This record gives sequence, structure tokens and C-alpha cells, in this order.
Amino acid sequence: EGKVTPEASFIDDLGADSLDTVELVMAFEEAFGVEIPEDAAEKITTVKDAIDYIEKQKAE
Repeated sequence: EGKVTPEASFIDDLGADSLDTVELVMAFEEAFGVEIPEDAAEKITTVKDAIDYIEKQKAE
């Protein structure tokens, strides 16, 4: 298992599988009160992708 950094890939660096990534997206939605559609979720592959998406949604 890798170290969590902004550039860390959930799958390649942190050892997540496809089910883990679905669960992560659901956790992000609940924790931050955002809705992440499937097409956007597929593009969230790194920690930074998740942060950027959530920050953008919260700013709107």
C-alpha cells in the first residue's frame, strides 16, 4: 500500500479496486454533501482529482 499524496492513484498507488473506488465516491458524497455523477466519478483517479472536484462543487 502506498503513501497518500495528492498525486497518488487510488488504484495504482493505494491498492484500491473498482469496488473500493465506488465506495470512496459514495463516502466523498456523504462527507462533503456533493453529488458525483458516474461520468465524473470515472475521471477521479487520484487524490488530487477528488479534492479538485469536491472544491469545485462546493464553490458553486
